[in-house]
Amino acid sequence: MAVQTLDDITRLTRRQVAWRTAHDIEDGWYVNLGIGMPTMCSNYLPEDREIVLQSENGVLGVGPNPPEGEEDPDLVNASKQLITLLKGGSYVSHVDSFTMIRGGHLDLALLGAFEVSEAGDLANWTTNDPKFPPGVGGAMDLAVGAKRIWVLTEHCTRQGEPKLVKACTYPLTAAGVVKRVYTDLAVLELGDDGVVVLEMVPGLTLETLQAVTGPELRLADDWRELVAPEVG
Repeated sequence: MAVQTLDDITRLTRRQVAWRTAHDIEDGWYVNLGIGMPTMCSNYLPEDREIVLQSENGVLGVGPNPPEGEEDPDLVNASKQLITLLKGGSYVSHVDSFTMIRGGHLDLALLGAFEVSEAGDLANWTTNDPKFPPGVGGAMDLAVGAKRIWVLTEHCTRQGEPKLVKACTYPLTAAGVVKRVYTDLAVLELGDDGVVVLEMVPGLTLETLQAVTGPELRLADDWRELVAPEVG
């Protein structure tokens, strides 16, 4: 019997990872979207929930990406991406924005990562590579200020190395803060029971997922397939 490899598996696209994550955000939450995949979540929020998106450059009530031809250069997020502002949304100063973050008023921050350890340590601001300057931004404030931290990332690096590791090798953004990780292969929960697999893409076995994951994995008793629609 042939050994399964990731070449045999259809992974989620980045937009599908964002879609899946967005559907776990609860009604009434105030949420910050980090650079990269997290910003895509603004396009896939469930319509039956009131979710308020915050951007640390001072925007409250961020909407989906603007339609082509309707962009407003004065409406941007912290990633300098063009955004829309929902009815009732507002701009505030950086002081007020970071008071929201540091004061524990955000229910959730969605962040990218270079590495996440089995203890929930987050490394997402530098790889110590001089070719790629570090980007601190508001990540450190968000990592310790938000009530919950979820990470969206590819499961492996471009070299095929795990991003979910036993211990981070890059400088930490914050220790022990990540509670859930959404990747192109699985949804994983980090806690006292270790790293628990909640969902896996169709056809993927736990053994194959374990081979590209640093910490020991445990399959949830009620695990299910990770399925997402085609999204643009």
